Amino acid sequence: MNQDGVDLETSLGYLLKEASSVLRVAMEEVLRPLGMSVTHYSCLELLAQRPGLSNSELARGAFVTRQSMNVLLQNLEREGYVTRPAEAPVGKVLPARLTPRGRRSLEEATVAVRSVEVRMLSGMTEAERSGAFRSLQSMIRSLREGGGGSGGGAGA
Repeated sequence: MNQDGVDLETSLGYLLKEASSVLRVAMEEVLRPLGMSVTHYSCLELLAQRPGLSNSELARGAFVTRQSMNVLLQNLEREGYVTRPAEAPVGKVLPARLTPRGRRSLEEATVAVRSVEVRMLSGMTEAERSGAFRSLQSMIRSLREGGGGSGGGAGA
């Protein structure tokens, strides 16, 4: 038990953070040979699902700062993975879209990332997978709807 009275071995928050960290490392390992990072992959995946997202929307979806996403988008645009208009159609937002090269790259990365997910779930039955999925969704919903509070906790 640490000084705050939280036993990290039984802290669900800490366990979730550790699982997230291990998942990220495994994803980075399979994406690195493809010349991608998890953030690069996340950006392409978000744009495939919702073309025209802004830098801010992409940053929120990929859990990075707007500045980091802006640098990534500039690199992806320069390398031909995404395209953005020279001028904003409305306000200052430059909506990004995948190019054919970006789509091909995403397809390859998706196979690699899916292999990590399959490996992660390999020791679970279908019922356990469904239960874990529902439990995680419930935790996310409860925290989003719970409002206020200081958050805190291990790994927060």
